[in-house]
Amino acid sequence: MTDEPLDVAKLQRRLAEFAAARDWRQYHTPKNLVAALSVEASELLEIFQWLTPEESSRVMADPGTAHRVTDEVADVLAYLLQLCEVLGIDPLAALNAKIDRNEKRFPPPDGPGTDPDGECDPPD
Repeated sequence: MTDEPLDVAKLQRRLAEFAAARDWRQYHTPKNLVAALSVEASELLEIFQWLTPEESSRVMADPGTAHRVTDEVADVLAYLLQLCEVLGIDPLAALNAKIDRNEKRFPPPDGPGTDPDGECDPPD
């Protein structure tokens, strides 16, 4: 572990070095990385599967569960970053572009209490 500030490129390099040192890069095809990403996302989902919305909001309050959630989030992010590296996708640029598109597709309502169609939402 290093004490340097973290950024996406540094994390991608560490992941690539980790895989290369173990001769795992041969297995890091887009198909395999997407499959692994799906498995890890499912493992994250499993933690929340039968929780109520209220229980899911408090999941980080339990140290054991918080550790599991944190580990699964790290696994999902690791595979996503590796996939981006293999495919040549800048994940931050991709996310920024997606937010730009969504801001155009889903503009904010004209005023408080209105939905995207301009109709009034019922009060809480």
